[in-house]
Amino acid sequence: MDLLYELSDKKINTISLDFVRYLESKINWKQRLIAIKGARGVGKTTLMLQHIKKNIRNKDAVLYISLDHLYFSKNTLLDVADAFVKRGGKYLFIDEVHKYNNWSTELKNLYDHYSELQIVFTASSILDIYKGNADLSRRAVAYDLEGLSLREFIKLSHNIDFSVLRLSEVLKNHKELSLSIINKIKPIKIFNEYLQYGYYPFFIEGIEVFHSKLANTINLVLETDLPNAQKIDYSAIHKIKKLLYVISQSVPFKPNITKLSNEIGTTRPTLLLYLHYLELAKIIYSLTSNAQGHNFMNKPEKIFLQNSNLFYAISNEQIPQKGTLREVFFINQLSVNHKINYTEKGDFEVDRNLHFEIGGKSKSFEQIKGLKNAYVAADDIEIGLGNKIPLWLFGFLY
Repeated sequence: MDLLYELSDKKINTISLDFVRYLESKINWKQRLIAIKGARGVGKTTLMLQHIKKNIRNKDAVLYISLDHLYFSKNTLLDVADAFVKRGGKYLFIDEVHKYNNWSTELKNLYDHYSELQIVFTASSILDIYKGNADLSRRAVAYDLEGLSLREFIKLSHNIDFSVLRLSEVLKNHKELSLSIINKIKPIKIFNEYLQYGYYPFFIEGIEVFHSKLANTINLVLETDLPNAQKIDYSAIHKIKKLLYVISQSVPFKPNITKLSNEIGTTRPTLLLYLHYLELAKIIYSLTSNAQGHNFMNKPEKIFLQNSNLFYAISNEQIPQKGTLREVFFINQLSVNHKINYTEKGDFEVDRNLHFEIGGKSKSFEQIKGLKNAYVAADDIEIGLGNKIPLWLFGFLY
């Protein structure tokens, strides 16, 4: 136990509070069992450690542990928590629960038997915390941490803090909002930087190695996190990797599931399941129609990579098309707080009543002509006019 306390103190004391993610203020930290889920590399551990350092004064009552540590090859989470409580512990922060076989049962037991203990844990986005061996649905409150928004990237990389905007504000007052922002930054330059390396906070460790680190992260997700969370074998992982490569070479595209399953060497239902896994891992984004609903057994209308940085890590031999990057950026930023659907007219339907066409500065309204609440999100412009809005401004929504 002394080793765990030493590691915990070191982690907490060395964490910086200079930049704190958007989700920290949205979590109800008074809940007894809190789950923070997200893709690998988006900053779940940092968020948890920052909360401890920022808000918990009695550090003797706090313990941070990571379940992928060798200590837990011979010691159980239950034993550690019991010893912690007996030493006056009140706040237990647990990292990487998906690396621990009996995570759901032991978390349930901790919740039920130690009412004085608050537990916060992180998990891979692939893990369904409500479908473990124990029922956590009535106990755990789950939050999803997304990657950096463009607004957060500006704060982290340029130390300029802008307020979060509501979509309704952007649609109504985009000209005034844009003017207030371009007085402080050159948004188009920073926007293009963000598309290449701005979604994952570890870009601060070095831009020159960012894409190789991201490629390694993707491999870890597929080879380690996915088998741990979904209990699938290596042959399935190999096919999922092949599927991801095929997708990366042609997104966005309307998938022919039969053709794609033949190419990967699997059945239609299994292919749809593999696509579901990639979406849970926050590697792809599947777009469905309003009528269809979002069920993984339904064929997606279109498939995109989940964020623009992934193009440079997966398809490093080819430069991604600018039009594709624009669409991926729009989906990625709006899907955090809004529902996006496929539509036959225009590029995207948002919240069932807004229609968007994405393009460059000369993009017209022709493809959304006659639609109510129709907008063009245009790249390469600093200030919009009427219903034509700068694309980069949609990066300030969280």
